[in-house]
Amino acid sequence: MRVITWLKLGLKDLRAAKGVSLLHGLLVVLLSYAVLATTLLRWELVIIAISCFVFVGPFLATGLYAVSRALERREKPSLSDAIKAWQHASHCLFRFGLLLVFIGCWWVGLSAFLFYFFIDVSIADPMDFLRYVITQQEQLFALWTILGGLYAAVTFAITVVTMPLLADRDVNSWVALQTSIRAVSENPVTMVVWAMVIMALTAISLGTGMLGFLILYPLMGHASWHAYRELVDSSELPTYSA
Repeated sequence: MRVITWLKLGLKDLRAAKGVSLLHGLLVVLLSYAVLATTLLRWELVIIAISCFVFVGPFLATGLYAVSRALERREKPSLSDAIKAWQHASHCLFRFGLLLVFIGCWWVGLSAFLFYFFIDVSIADPMDFLRYVITQQEQLFALWTILGGLYAAVTFAITVVTMPLLADRDVNSWVALQTSIRAVSENPVTMVVWAMVIMALTAISLGTGMLGFLILYPLMGHASWHAYRELVDSSELPTYSA
């Protein structure tokens, strides 16, 4: 299966560049703890915390794409490759990052609107929300779950190829977004499986108290690079010179 091949290639890259790859994972673990602490201490800042995570997460992944690209070229990857990729990402991903932040804020805002105006339950902190999720039996929650699934599907479709393409080629966000959507539409079954794998690895990371991100985040990043290389023919697109 193609997804298994991507994961195997991603694991190979992770082993070949352990230091740089694990640094990315460590940064995401620390960022996850920062988001969690902010949410627990100041529930009203959840939108800002999630927005930062949504923006920084894809930004950091560009370093992993640079590492995989260097290994693909039979070069020895280093931290400087990741830093150069981050510098490039600071301008080529800015607009797209803002789009992700907007989508994230929209979803959190819609959720807050639904829960505030249509649910007769006091939700003052994350524990109140968790208790409601576990005990509720209302139709509104089913609607919220469906909308969440649609939100996740759309976000996945516009990002799965966009991020590595922007890091690899000198194209604008609109071209990268169209390319990502086309790749998903042309490979629906494979991409659904890939999305489920990403969700499962993310769930495992959350279930281990965020520590799973140390290894699984770079694994997903490297595997995403190989997914992009297989799904997109970028030979005719202008190359980004690192």
